[in-house]
Amino acid sequence: MNEHDLTLRIGGEAGMGLESSGAGFAKALMRGGLWVFGVPDFRSRIRGGHNFFTLRAGPTPLYSIADPVHLLLALDKETIRRHLADVVPGGAIVYDQQLELEDELQREDVVYVPVPLTEMAREIGGAEVMRNTLALGVASGLLDFDLQHVETVIRENFSRKGEEVVDANLKLAQEGVRLSEPFKDDYSFRLRPAAEPPERILINGTQAFALGALAGGGRFVSGYPMTPGSPVLIWFAQHGADYGVVAKHVEDEIAAINMALGAAVMGARSLVPTSGGGFALMVEATGFAGIGEIPVVIYNAQRPGPATGLPTRTEQGDLLFMIHAAQGEFARMVLAPGSIEEAFHLGWHAFNAAERAQTPVMVLSDQFLADAFRSVEPSALNFDAVALDRGKLLTEAELDNLSEDYRRYKVTESGVSPRALPGHPNAVFVTESNEHDEYPRINEEMDNRVAQQSKRMRKVQTLREDVPAPTWYGPEESELTLICWGSTYGPAREAVDRLNTEAAGRANLLHFSGLEPFPPTAEAELNRAQLKIVVEGNYTGQLESLIRTHTGIEADSAIRRFDGRPFRPEYILAQLEEV
Repeated sequence: MNEHDLTLRIGGEAGMGLESSGAGFAKALMRGGLWVFGVPDFRSRIRGGHNFFTLRAGPTPLYSIADPVHLLLALDKETIRRHLADVVPGGAIVYDQQLELEDELQREDVVYVPVPLTEMAREIGGAEVMRNTLALGVASGLLDFDLQHVETVIRENFSRKGEEVVDANLKLAQEGVRLSEPFKDDYSFRLRPAAEPPERILINGTQAFALGALAGGGRFVSGYPMTPGSPVLIWFAQHGADYGVVAKHVEDEIAAINMALGAAVMGARSLVPTSGGGFALMVEATGFAGIGEIPVVIYNAQRPGPATGLPTRTEQGDLLFMIHAAQGEFARMVLAPGSIEEAFHLGWHAFNAAERAQTPVMVLSDQFLADAFRSVEPSALNFDAVALDRGKLLTEAELDNLSEDYRRYKVTESGVSPRALPGHPNAVFVTESNEHDEYPRINEEMDNRVAQQSKRMRKVQTLREDVPAPTWYGPEESELTLICWGSTYGPAREAVDRLNTEAAGRANLLHFSGLEPFPPTAEAELNRAQLKIVVEGNYTGQLESLIRTHTGIEADSAIRRFDGRPFRPEYILAQLEEV
């Protein structure tokens, strides 16, 4: 009997309800006391094409999906064709008994579980789409997992469709357990629930970031749909009105960022969610935010480019683009959460940093982090730590007592000018995109240009105070250090754990969630590492380039991935053997 984590995969065509089924089963396993991690894999076609959902569950916290697959739920033959090689010896494949499997789809070391998926779905539920519920019932039976947790999720998910639909799905799940009985002796993997399951929540990176932004006082969200960034806009469209948030689905990305800048000038903490292609259209307005000293948060959930690229896949190719985007030079911050916890924390921290420095703050996520579900303790979303810092925002009383003409772009030692919201008679000003003086008035003189540009660039020091320092995971002294940023944290963390299981103290991990300005402590932290291997999801090694630029430190080697798929611990370990 297996005492560790297992990987399940449910696959079929688009439209079969694979993501909802996978996420629903993940929730059921979590409620049974197991830790879970799940991620959908889907093509950019609206209909057609092969989709699947990979779900990992076990008795200890999980930070990534992993190979191989212990149980494959195949809703069509193509799923077996594509994933047969991924199934572990002794694993099982649940499939529709009406399918005829050719010799190349047969393996002697795999348990085949043919059940009447389509027939029973039609007979009991009246619709073929319900075969996924039957398949999850079979999975529950094979894994010896108490069906009561699946049943609670079914009631929640289908209650809005009426009792008849709920009852049909319950019957199908129960029938699935019955159909699994003849095969249980041949299948040895189990996921038994805990006697007293603890309270946990299932959340993905999109939801965690959106909750953090909401907790941080985000009150205006504008965007044009572009996967995988648009789910943040969708989340606020669904929930924002309950909390006084205005969410606008606008005509294009240029309108999105300009509306957000207008709202920010008026004092609303404003957020623009997008992906790399959408941000490409926002570059000029981002420069306006820089010279106009407008605090705004731009969220970029990356996908592979260039151009349309792979719309539903993952990559880390936009880092240097975000750091250098827009004409001219201005201070900005670039953050990249690596986990659910960091996505929440940086969701509110970004607003504070933007208002303290009065400049754009960019948050880099990616499809893997945005779409992947993970179970966490409720305390992982640390609402108690949330604090709002609006920087040099003048109060009504301060404006009432202003003894001189208000200078919106006053030259200060810190580079941050006193900020007033429009509407007070003592603080009438224009938000200017031309070079300007302090009041502001357009001014093209050399000494004024030097004064204003120098002032704006001094904000970098304020940003350095707010940029997160790189963090360590693993033994303090190790012969090997994996260096990563963003969503590669989870797979790299698990790779470190496996290396240290083989040899204690062999490896550790240095993770960057703050990338611009480059953290002041980075050089000292990097100098602690011995053998340095940079792990990142792009072709050119963009973090590696940043490290070299800012510290002069050369990595010993690199592990890169740019095929649109997320890192797995096994992939990292296999590449380590080569490098």
